[in-house]
Amino acid sequence: MDAPRYLAALAAILLAPIPVGASEFGDVERGAEFWKQCRTCHRIGPNASNKVGPNLNFIFGRVFGAAEGYRYSKAMKAAGGEGRVWDLDQLDAYITDPRSFLKGTKMTFRGIKDPQERADVLAWLRENSDNPQDIPEAAPTAIGTDHSVDPEILSIVGDPEYGEYLSSECLTCHRADGETDGIPSVTGWPEEDFVIAMHAYKEKVREHPVMQMMAGRLNNEEIAAVASYFKALGQE
Repeated sequence: MDAPRYLAALAAILLAPIPVGASEFGDVERGAEFWKQCRTCHRIGPNASNKVGPNLNFIFGRVFGAAEGYRYSKAMKAAGGEGRVWDLDQLDAYITDPRSFLKGTKMTFRGIKDPQERADVLAWLRENSDNPQDIPEAAPTAIGTDHSVDPEILSIVGDPEYGEYLSSECLTCHRADGETDGIPSVTGWPEEDFVIAMHAYKEKVREHPVMQMMAGRLNNEEIAAVASYFKALGQE
């Protein structure tokens, strides 16, 4: 193919519209169709219970073998004891061939060999399990940052009562008791660390669309207030 035709073809690919329901790694609508095969053993959504397999609410970021009330295999519990966590790569490898991935697993499913089908299922699973947190992109929330913030901003003393009022949206994802459930805990965070992280999202140094939106709504005093509130939660 000559250069002009190659460039034209490349441009057509890059500029093609993203299908409705598509994520950056899979198509949610196609994943929903494939998920029908999974419902025999698994449940997901509000008040989902364990069935033949564990419920898959907040599976992204969850430690292996951590669904409350489910009787896991010794292999799965051992993996959890080693601190293994379900992220996108681990889930993709597991549903490719469960028994090869984890010797001794109770999961008898034969696996999904087609990479696109796996991507679609995982896109659906994330959409219905963890949104609006957009796991795995939320992981940097728990990681420190060297992002610089004006010392005058860091010196603002936040009002924890005002922070409690502002925190209602935060608490739809981050639990007040400090439990993770797949979402990084911010309870008890040092105020300075919290403020630095929020300004990193506000200035789009950290890439997470939901956190960028949330931080962008708050002014400096409001961020300080929320930081003060979550710090105080850790002292209760």
